[in-house]
Amino acid sequence: MLGPDDHYAIISADTHAGGSHAQYREYLDPKYRNDFDAWREKYKNPFKDLKDTDLRIRNWDSDRRDEDQLGDGVIAEVIYPNTVPPFFPNFVLFAQPPTPAEYEHRHAGVQAHNRWLADYCSIAPERRAGIGQIFLNDVDDAIEDVKWCKENGLRGGILIGAVPPTADWIKPLYHPDYDPLWAVCQELDVPVNAHSGTGSPKYVPAPAMPLVHFIEIPYYSQRPLVHLILSGVFERFPKMRFALTESGCSWIPALLESMDNLLAGMRGNKVGEMRFEGETVPPRSATEYFQQSCWVGVSQPTPADLAAGLGPVGIDKIMWGSDYPHEEGTHPFTREHLRQVLGHLDPAEVQQILAGNAASFYDFDLAALQPLADKYGPTVAEIAVPLTKLPKNPNQALERSAAQLSQAS
Repeated sequence: MLGPDDHYAIISADTHAGGSHAQYREYLDPKYRNDFDAWREKYKNPFKDLKDTDLRIRNWDSDRRDEDQLGDGVIAEVIYPNTVPPFFPNFVLFAQPPTPAEYEHRHAGVQAHNRWLADYCSIAPERRAGIGQIFLNDVDDAIEDVKWCKENGLRGGILIGAVPPTADWIKPLYHPDYDPLWAVCQELDVPVNAHSGTGSPKYVPAPAMPLVHFIEIPYYSQRPLVHLILSGVFERFPKMRFALTESGCSWIPALLESMDNLLAGMRGNKVGEMRFEGETVPPRSATEYFQQSCWVGVSQPTPADLAAGLGPVGIDKIMWGSDYPHEEGTHPFTREHLRQVLGHLDPAEVQQILAGNAASFYDFDLAALQPLADKYGPTVAEIAVPLTKLPKNPNQALERSAAQLSQAS
């Protein structure tokens, strides 16, 4: 039972980090360094947050990250990639999968990132759960990378990118050729993660292209969940755990209902004039597979997300995320955000959403983290105060965050 003076433990299930190019060079297999130097000389960075010195260092400066996170009340985090690894054409989540000609160098690039991330998380292993990157071009390589991530402490698991429909050199996620990969993830208890932003097709350049891209991001980000359920992956590998992050969850009930109806119709051979004799249809409903195997990292949850999470999705399935260090994330207004969206809930529910579910899924030790929560986390009484107005000056919130950190130290 949490009382008014108790402090919430806050684990963000959605943050991002990555190395600088200079750092990645040190983690790159030496045989690729000359190629990397040539690539780096020609690379032009198109991203504002990776150009601005004050913004970009939050990806790799451990002290700065702690200052921001602890000052904002966040005591632990799950870390997805964020910068541009060696030989990538652009931002890691939006980059198309490597073609066969690109694969060797791009694979070396994600291996450099994974080595960097393992060292970065080792600075504060009780507070950082890193998610390693793999490619699906070569299943044997992917399996070896999963094993490496497990052996080197990346307990956040692995990130699988949704396969764009235009990447026809890679099999889609519903293909049974990936079964050896899922078997290893199940055997080693490695979480499998997908993140919003992956899986979009290669768009034809045109003035409307950015608008089309962004309106379609949710659809393509949801495809891994659809493909894994409909292809029976969770039937064949019932102990494999899957998380879909930064996609909200308000859409999940309707999608599960649609898949439930489809599967029921196909089992009864009642889908129009089409017949599916001999086709494999998973024996249970999509809803049952979701409840068995799936979780969602809900970044900056909306009232609609909370309604779904507290209802059909299930409160035990949702994990709060801040999306740090992205500008659309909650930092440095996390306290205000929590007052606005969670303050009306029972404190036990708030704690489950803020940390309990993520601790269970990503193996954080909440008892070990509680002293940090007591030092930096907001109290139950603080979050219960309704938010009646927004901060007048964002800079004031930044200064307040730094001041709170200084007082706690």
